[in-house]
Parts: sequence; structure tokens; C-alpha cells
Amino acid sequence: MKVLFIGDVIGKPGMRLLSKLIPKFKKDTEYDLICINGENSAGGFGITKNGALKLKKYGCDVITTGNHIIDREDELAEVFCLPNVIRPLNYESSFPGKGWTVFEKNGTKCVIVNLQGTVFMPEKPKAISPFIVIKKHLNKIREIAPIIIVDLHAEATAEKIAMRHFLNGKVSALIGTHTHVQTADEIITEKGTAYITDIGMTGPFDSVIGMQKDPIIRKFLGNKDEQFKLAKGDVRMNAVAIEIDNENGKAYSIRRIQIAEDT
Repeated sequence: MKVLFIGDVIGKPGMRLLSKLIPKFKKDTEYDLICINGENSAGGFGITKNGALKLKKYGCDVITTGNHIIDREDELAEVFCLPNVIRPLNYESSFPGKGWTVFEKNGTKCVIVNLQGTVFMPEKPKAISPFIVIKKHLNKIREIAPIIIVDLHAEATAEKIAMRHFLNGKVSALIGTHTHVQTADEIITEKGTAYITDIGMTGPFDSVIGMQKDPIIRKFLGNKDEQFKLAKGDVRMNAVAIEIDNENGKAYSIRRIQIAEDT
């Protein structure tokens, strides 16, 4: 199975680029599964039902999310009723939606799991330890399919690397999201798990992780009233391409991707 996992899409600039790229990927049939983290697709903050439907129309098979979904709290029930749109599994059970989904292509099944870290992360939505939760569910998930892809939406590098060791050989891929900065540490572990600490973002790079630079700088200089505003320029897509053995679920390649809108 050839998988494309796309980094956090940021508002209209990121959505515009994906509207051009994903149909092309689908037409070229280079990938069997296209996943994207969509938690910032609505203006840079949260996700809406309309935005999720657009991503599906473009050709996204599975949409993962993270802490910013709470920014559009009124949309949660409708967003997470949509098929293959998931939220972190380690949110409290009362939270709408589910934390994993099954995707099937040409008779091959794949389970995509969403987790959220707890180190340096907001208190809302409330997240339980991702280590404890994935340990509880992993045997059941492994009975469904040998191919398991995990999106760990987390701030701390150490937490993501610890999860890599914890899930080494137990999942096909562990993909880090949330920081919007693509890391250069992609590896295939000795037990066949593809890993990267963060795949980056899809949105405006003439920015501070997707937001306009000047308000952010003024905020760092002490103006607490500054509001984050979506940037517009130098739009790029960050992603990774992963190849996974259909029979044993082990990954055998992972490659970083960056595509600019003007190329």
C-alpha cells in the first residue's frame, strides 16, 4: 500500500493548494490512501463540516484532527458524523466522534488511528495518556488489519520519540503532526515502523507557522491583545509518502515531500 500523509492544512491558502494537488494525485493513481490532518482547515482554527466535505471532494480518504477542533465546537457533532473523519482516540469518551477508522482499497484493509499528546498541550479538549489508551486498544485494532497508521498530534518531540519506541514494530507508521514544522528525521525502524517527528503543514510559509508574522512578533514583545491572523504568501504542501507491505504491515520506505503552489 502506498500512502500519502499530508501535514496540517491551514485555512484557505492550504485548501486552495490541495484543491489543485489532490485531484492530480488521484488521477495519477500513485497513492492508494491519502490522509490529511484537517484540524486547522477552517480559517486556521478548527474544522467545519463544509471544510471536511471539501477535502473529501478533492480526494482525501481519511481526515485526522487534533486540539484545535474545539475552536469550532458548534460544528463537532456534524463533522464527526462524516465517514473517515476522526478525532484523537484518547479524548474523553463523551467527546463526539471516534478515534480510529478502517479504510479498504483493492481488498487491503488499513486502520488509521488518531492520538493526541499531553505534554505542553492545551487542557481542552481533555486528553488521557496516549500511551495508556493505545495500549488498551492495540490488540483489537491489530485483529482488523496488519496495516496500522497512527497520527500522533503532539507538541513535545520527546513524547513522539517515546511513542516511536513504544509502538516499534506494532504499527506500520507513526506520523507526528501539530508543530507545522517538517522535521528531517524520517526513518524505518529495525522492526518496520515508518516514523517522522512532524510532517509539517500545508499553507502559507511566509508566516509564523501559518499566521501573519507581525502580530505574532508584537505578541512576543508583550502586546497580549494581539490576535493571530492567517497569512497568505508562499503556499506549500508538506507530506510524507510511505510504502507498506500488505501482508505483514511493515513499512519499507518513507520519503518527505514539499510542493510549492507556484511549481
